[in-house]
Amino acid sequence: MTGIRIKMVSCETRSKLMHKAICVCLLAILLHPTTSSDLFRVGLKKRRLELDDIRVSRVIRKLKYSQQHPTTYQSLGDQDQVILKNYLDAQYYGVIGIGTPSQEFEVIFDTGSSNLWVPSSKCYFSLACYLHPKYKSTKSKTYTKNGKPCTITYGSGSISGFFSEDNVKVGDLVVKNQEFIEATREGSLSFVLAKFDGLLGLGFQEISVGNAVPVWYNMVDQGLVSEKVFSFWLNRDTEADVGGEIVFGGVDPAHFKGNHTYVPVTRKGYWQFNMGDIYLDNNSTGFCEQGCAAIMDSGTSLLAGPTTVIAQINHAIGAEGVVSAECKEVVSQYGEMIWDLLVSKVLPRQVCKELGLCVFGQENGIKTVVEKERSSVLCEVCEMAVIWAQTKLKLNETKEKAFEYVNQLCESLPSPAGESMIDCNNIENMPNVTFTIGGKPFSLTPQQYILKTGVGYTETCISGFSAFDLPPPTGPLWILGDVFMGAYHTVFDSGNLQIGIAEAT
Repeated sequence: MTGIRIKMVSCETRSKLMHKAICVCLLAILLHPTTSSDLFRVGLKKRRLELDDIRVSRVIRKLKYSQQHPTTYQSLGDQDQVILKNYLDAQYYGVIGIGTPSQEFEVIFDTGSSNLWVPSSKCYFSLACYLHPKYKSTKSKTYTKNGKPCTITYGSGSISGFFSEDNVKVGDLVVKNQEFIEATREGSLSFVLAKFDGLLGLGFQEISVGNAVPVWYNMVDQGLVSEKVFSFWLNRDTEADVGGEIVFGGVDPAHFKGNHTYVPVTRKGYWQFNMGDIYLDNNSTGFCEQGCAAIMDSGTSLLAGPTTVIAQINHAIGAEGVVSAECKEVVSQYGEMIWDLLVSKVLPRQVCKELGLCVFGQENGIKTVVEKERSSVLCEVCEMAVIWAQTKLKLNETKEKAFEYVNQLCESLPSPAGESMIDCNNIENMPNVTFTIGGKPFSLTPQQYILKTGVGYTETCISGFSAFDLPPPTGPLWILGDVFMGAYHTVFDSGNLQIGIAEAT
């Protein structure tokens, strides 16, 4: 927080010094009543990014935005600071407590949803519940039974459970009688692999399952914050001890430079606003010249948008679709065997099964789903490679010529909807990508929009831009996730229904 520097003179008498000290303290209090001591911090963890984690994150995003929210929206201490953990340079999460005495959970603070949920002690048949702490209502003196059943339905799974009420501690703030979900079944992708236990939604009540009052609303209604504002600072340095901070009831000036640019919330539900044109260096993509809908989402790791312009961006930065990379991987590892099987008159449709690339297990579970997503891609590119090789074999071309041709086709495979790989040695030559918000430019440098995984010879660079075509009525929509929020300090002002953006420190 900002302060006033006072230079004291050593020759003053003790009484004058005391008098001045008292005056200085009173003046400081009058000029700046909220100090850094009013910000409450929680310790965080982090783990190095891996490629499969980006795949998981992409699927989580698909699941979250495939939720069926209502298409018609209804009307509707000073500062508390929670330190966030930086997980995968993507998922930021912090510790909350539920009940009396407090039971701790690590949750994602997600501006793209509105419910609070954690695993329940009554969750018996989901593997994820055995890998994370579970809420025990019998251990809390402040628990109130609710029992209303609920299901949060996703594109390929769901979370089921029931509502309960208890006190929720966020930093040093205690929200009383907060309605939350005890999850008794976690059947979706993220929860076994996840480093977080649950989720605390910071979106509007309009998208709250069961119309439950969000935690942030109760913070305001119970007079726990002096301003209807919370703000995010996300630290993109994965080696730093602190992954980031969320401040409830205000902002911390130490987290940003200059002034915030504010834009109005255009639709309550997500934190949605209008965005202008997008530039590659100084060249307009032309996609958002007439404006685009966008949301600021702390629960999404990458920056997602319509395929048309994401493909432009990834082409400009030299990104190669992961499908292209995995196509080459199949050719490199299995090319000889593919050729030998085709020469041996094995039917083309059987080749990839013979290689074990198109055989999927029937097990349920999150880990299996993750593996299935990669296996599905390998199966698809294997089958394409077989068809391409078979075409050249029929023309009596040599194996070398055939697979030179296959590799060329691999390079041509578009993969705009998946992850895109980058040559780590070429980052310095990539363009800035600039978003126009509130009539002002907000640029991302290559160092800000490229994510690195692995170390040494295993280091891989991934584009922070991912295609995501959300159908009407919710879409089309840009999702400015942690790639953007890591570069820009973000203020969520529910009192004035606006979002503020300033350069992060």
